[in-house]
Amino acid sequence: MKKGINFKGLLLSGMMMLGMTAFAQDGASSTDNYDQGFRLGFAINAGAATGDYFNFALGGDVRLQYDLSQRTSLTLTTGYTHLFGEEDYIDDLGFIPLKGGFKAFVWGDRFYVLGEAGAGFAVTNDYDETTFLWAPGIGYANDVIDLSLRYEGMNDFQADQIALRLAYGFKL
Repeated sequence: MKKGINFKGLLLSGMMMLGMTAFAQDGASSTDNYDQGFRLGFAINAGAATGDYFNFALGGDVRLQYDLSQRTSLTLTTGYTHLFGEEDYIDDLGFIPLKGGFKAFVWGDRFYVLGEAGAGFAVTNDYDETTFLWAPGIGYANDVIDLSLRYEGMNDFQADQIALRLAYGFKL
């Protein structure tokens, strides 16, 4: 049994505390004089796998975002992620994530926290599994660029990842 810092618990606790501060602020959370609408973003993702079987991850995604207010949004994300296996030990794994989430700006109108949950559908080699995905993250966004760092937990693929996401987004 390993002893040490529980990084998953620490990260999840930090995300929850930051998310709670978004609702404690007043001012720009009203929808008065705010044009609610959709945004679409296209991104590339690169990350380090934290399990014993895979080295790193590379992928792309498309995120549809509906702005509830100036500080909060609902998200729907899908794409493709490829986990590169240990050489001569395990085959690579490609999967399609499908996640819904909530995004809250917590520091000004640029820095946010995001929580997503959904499923990952394996599509390569002999993998015939679907796994539960959960992904807390933090990020920076302006009108066109979205840069974020997230932890993505995968129950059944024996791999989690810490990934950097660089996206181009626009209003629909």
